[in-house]
Amino acid sequence: MQALMQALGYQFRDPALLRQALTHPSMGRKDNQRLEFLGDAVLQFLMSELLYQTHPESQEGQLTHQRALLVCEAALSQVARGLGVGEALLMDKGEEQTGGRDKPSVLCDAMEAVLAAVYLDGGMDAAREIVKRCWPKPEEVHRPMQDSKGALQEHLQRDGGEAPTYEIVAQDGPPHDRTFEAAVSRYGKELARGTGRTKKQAEQAAALKALQALKDS
Repeated sequence: MQALMQALGYQFRDPALLRQALTHPSMGRKDNQRLEFLGDAVLQFLMSELLYQTHPESQEGQLTHQRALLVCEAALSQVARGLGVGEALLMDKGEEQTGGRDKPSVLCDAMEAVLAAVYLDGGMDAAREIVKRCWPKPEEVHRPMQDSKGALQEHLQRDGGEAPTYEIVAQDGPPHDRTFEAAVSRYGKELARGTGRTKKQAEQAAALKALQALKDS
């Protein structure tokens, strides 16, 4: 954990927070899922604030699109790899043997959890410095070939309208082997639903179905 703190440029007063942020659900004890939930909100706020301050000429649709690029799974896993988050994760041998330390969804959740841990330990200013120091620019994000959420965002925002929103509407199974169902909506109307082994995968599946439905119509 010390190597990760050095990479972050932040020393925890309460290292237990960082340990929890790095604990994968496969460990069967207090894991990083609650921190991941909080970190998602912290990142959304800080990225909105940063883009608002640094892009005074951009309109809402442009800002929303740039934020989506910077908080997506591709961006988060890229940041996590750069900091060495995967090497610091606590997970069982089964998850590790299946490549868990480099799975984008695992790294994404862990990075959000780490950001939440920094926020709880040092406040919003500390979390803000992490985002400023560690995040790439939108054009530097290495997006996967199949980024359905990004593609749906671009398709829907050609008219400059509202961005799609996602909600986890159901989940099933034990903590280390869950299946999630996500719904994607726009202007309060549900466009599609999708399922996946992680929340991010379920959202990608919902976005892909929405894209297919829009193209078919």
